[in-house]
Amino acid sequence: MNKQSVFKTELNYILDKDIRESLSIMIDKIPDYFFTIAASSTGKYHPSYATGEGGLLRHTKAAIRMAYELFGIYKFPQRTKDLIIMSLLLHDSVKKGEAETKYTLFDHPLVACEFIKKYKTELKISEEDMNFVCECISSHMGRFNTSAYSDVILPLPKTPEQKFVHMCDFLASRKVINIKFDADNNIVEE
Repeated sequence: MNKQSVFKTELNYILDKDIRESLSIMIDKIPDYFFTIAASSTGKYHPSYATGEGGLLRHTKAAIRMAYELFGIYKFPQRTKDLIIMSLLLHDSVKKGEAETKYTLFDHPLVACEFIKKYKTELKISEEDMNFVCECISSHMGRFNTSAYSDVILPLPKTPEQKFVHMCDFLASRKVINIKFDADNNIVEE
């Protein structure tokens, strides 16, 4: 599978060459299971398009599309938009760890940040940009930042950008919002 081609549309939303190249590097590092698993094992927390094979991929694409559509209302600078897309694409990239575990890791936002930082010498973005992305990812769960099954307390979103990333992820997980996908997991325009 060519991981780059799966995210061709989403990569084309990014105008900054260094951010796009950095995200391309990270896409190639995303574990293969990401492209085949459902967004949640029970289906309890995601709409039908995010269940079944490829559900996590479709959830991720939906979150990015939410951002793309909402950028018309939220007037972030273009570089910020590019970093938000990078954050959304990577927010669940290691949801079951780097080596697939049986269940979703509650602390997967923090694991994703460590995953990104592991490759920082290969990336073309600054330390400041990498920290921005990691802060958006680490807080993407919003008020769902604790679990009865974990001692970890995830950070809450604080900045407008972190809140925006959380909102896009949240909207992409709402059962009342239906998005149509074609056979190649691309969002169908109506």
